[in-house]
Amino acid sequence: MMIKNLLPKLTMILRPGWLVAFVLLLLGTNLAQAQETSVLVATANGPVTPVMASYLDRGIALAEQGDYEALVVVLDTPGGQVDITLNIVASFLAAEVPVIVYVGPRGAQAASAGSIITMAAHLSGMAPNTTIGAAAVVSGDGAAMDEVLRQKVTEDLKAMARSLTAERGEEAIALAEAMIQDARAVNGPEALAAGLIDAVAVSVDDLLVQLDGRTVMVGDTAVTLNTADARQQQLEMSLFEQILSLLTNPVLVSILFVIGVQGILIELSNPGSIVPGIVGIVCLGLALYGVGQLPVNWLGLGLIILAFILFIAEVFTPTYGVLGVTGAISLLAGLLVLFNSPGTPEFARIPVGWAVAISVGTASIFLFIMTKAVAAQFRPPTTGGESLVGAKGPVRRPFTSSTDTPPYRGMVLIHGELWQAVANKPLLRDTPVTVTKVEGFTLHVAPQGELVE
Repeated sequence: MMIKNLLPKLTMILRPGWLVAFVLLLLGTNLAQAQETSVLVATANGPVTPVMASYLDRGIALAEQGDYEALVVVLDTPGGQVDITLNIVASFLAAEVPVIVYVGPRGAQAASAGSIITMAAHLSGMAPNTTIGAAAVVSGDGAAMDEVLRQKVTEDLKAMARSLTAERGEEAIALAEAMIQDARAVNGPEALAAGLIDAVAVSVDDLLVQLDGRTVMVGDTAVTLNTADARQQQLEMSLFEQILSLLTNPVLVSILFVIGVQGILIELSNPGSIVPGIVGIVCLGLALYGVGQLPVNWLGLGLIILAFILFIAEVFTPTYGVLGVTGAISLLAGLLVLFNSPGTPEFARIPVGWAVAISVGTASIFLFIMTKAVAAQFRPPTTGGESLVGAKGPVRRPFTSSTDTPPYRGMVLIHGELWQAVANKPLLRDTPVTVTKVEGFTLHVAPQGELVE
């Protein structure tokens, strides 16, 4: 009885305790969720192009809108155009979220323009066996650059480098200037020792742990990073961005260019085909976009156009292959000059083997298609009355005349069909004849062999 009397009292005592514990558990869960942080990770591989700049701009906007702790840019680039680099630097400086550049993975580089981009980040790190630097100014088309202009651009970039590394110390500033003035390049430990970067990390996870607790100025606001346990959200390139990024490959650009020109010329030589023209326009448009992203020598483009003019001349004025071979040589020279001028960065060069293969293959395919297209225009008609001229067949109804004078009328079997026909002589059944003329639905025929009287 006593136990039964105590149970309601114990229940009344314990019930608030359980309620409090439950509430504390909920608060703890919410607090843990509130303390969880995330970083947005963008992967920037390949030359610095408008596609990369647009991708990074999109990453900054998403990081700002999504309340991410930071935007981490995993960078591996051989460099690119100065104006695009300056746009990326401006985007980093205007970002309302910390931007961290990580040169990785192992074997990656932040060469040329990549080193400027790394300096512009709020914090930076490098993976082992990576390099940064070699930011000397080169001409956009690979040709010799005016020395005065080179000096002006170099001094401008050095001033920017000093500004970006001003808070990193004299040694970092000196290294940044040497990268631009003397094309100096260093590895991760050397860059860290000079204060140019903030960490050497084996992975993004390691980098986030090392940078945890660092305070950076984002605009006029001091931001302390909480990245040790941050969840990483990958920012994938859109399909459109992936396609455009492929167009920085000089081999692909060359192939698209020759296909585009071939398609358009085939359409012009054989109007109404439509498909070659559409394919040609699309490929040529993509190729011209790619050419706009690469340092090219426009003399090469002229040699490529000359090559196709020679191919067309070979088709219409046969020279036993002289113009065709000359066109192939012109195409090869054009591809090499277009992408392989002295001073052109390595990433924008086309291997000689590929240039030879594209030139020989293009010349062979183009001459074959153009020859067939021209021959088709001179081929005898295969439909209509004209197609019956020269056709052969036997007489099926003997040719006679009521006046015993020409014309003699009968019927012949041509192409499996019976036709009314006339001849200048009487013809017996089964006599082989040849059609010499067509008038409406009447054929004019002549015997193939000796006429049987």
